[in-house]
Amino acid sequence: RRCFCHVHDVVLALTGLMQRNDVFGEVFNIGSAEEVTIWDLAERVKSATSSASEIVTIPYNEAYEEGFEDMTRRIPDISKVEALLGWRTTRSLDDILADVIDHQRTGVPGV
Repeated sequence: RRCFCHVHDVVLALTGLMQRNDVFGEVFNIGSAEEVTIWDLAERVKSATSSASEIVTIPYNEAYEEGFEDMTRRIPDISKVEALLGWRTTRSLDDILADVIDHQRTGVPGV
């Protein structure tokens, strides 16, 4: 499970933090709370692109080299940056996918 955040939202959070003098040395999580499985992400990409591609899974030990450890869930706690800046994501995973797909098709970044 993962949460994906649009670069536009990340930039807004970072610039908000850079404008403050009381956050030096602090650690902030910046991200989305919209949790999605990788399988669901693949299905959403297929749907958004009208792809007939088959979704194929491979075993963990084939995807990663020996000794690699990955977390099964990555969900950021954004409460600190939200309380300090009032920051929240403004763009959904569907927005992210639309921008990435559009960029891949046209070469022009979406904003």
